[in-house]
Amino acid sequence: MPSFAIKVTRFGFSALGRVSPELASRAALALFCRTPAKRPRKVKEKAALAEGARKLAQAEKLKLGRKGFRVGVQRIGSPNCQAPRVLVVHGWGSRAEYLADLAMGLREAGAEVYVLDLPGHGRSHGRRLDMRMAAEAMAIVQERFGPFDAAVGHSFGGAALMAAAGGSFPDIPVVTANRLAVIGSPSRIEDVFTGFVRMVGLTPATGRALVVRTERRVGCPVQALDGVPIALRLRKPLLVVHAEDDKEVSADQARRYLGLADHIRHHWANGQGH
Repeated sequence: MPSFAIKVTRFGFSALGRVSPELASRAALALFCRTPAKRPRKVKEKAALAEGARKLAQAEKLKLGRKGFRVGVQRIGSPNCQAPRVLVVHGWGSRAEYLADLAMGLREAGAEVYVLDLPGHGRSHGRRLDMRMAAEAMAIVQERFGPFDAAVGHSFGGAALMAAAGGSFPDIPVVTANRLAVIGSPSRIEDVFTGFVRMVGLTPATGRALVVRTERRVGCPVQALDGVPIALRLRKPLLVVHAEDDKEVSADQARRYLGLADHIRHHWANGQGH
């Protein structure tokens, strides 16, 4: 059953959408890009953050970027100067510490790992995020430490990684990695909009206006963010990891990659959730 807050939000957007889809789409985009509070409130989340921070205690903490757009990155170095460099990108509402096990596993396998806090998350500035901002944050880390031998993205971070690697944003440097992996990630961004429109109760006209407004903001059509044609065009080794019981991102998003090309591999992480 929807919460009281969701019911109120739906009512507000429905009423405003009938008066002015443009105004409603502006408010919807602000909500769509608003990131959650950076500090966890639930006991389980606080414990996970503390444990992740402990595991990354020896990582070098850096701030990169420019005034008004500073992003945090944790560098887990390697004594081997020839070690492969791997970029790790978290999902929406997450942060570097929540991917500590993945980062340390890559380090134990011999890699030098760079775990990015996306804008509006962790040690990075701001309280908003879109895929263009995510791609710009990755490009900033790449300018300092790249190109990368591999890059891994979870959930939103995986979708943003595909867009960044695919050069979806003409004025942002392409993120260069020899191998890519996405975990629990949406592949078709139109479906993300459809879910958001349904969740907050936007009228059809407001939903269409939201997509147009988003395209103006990020500087490309929503179709240019689709991971499947990007993967086929890049022809780089891509590992798609997803759980068929993922309640956050439907496994259908991963199934879209099935059987497309030899350079795309799948791993069903059933039972692991999102």
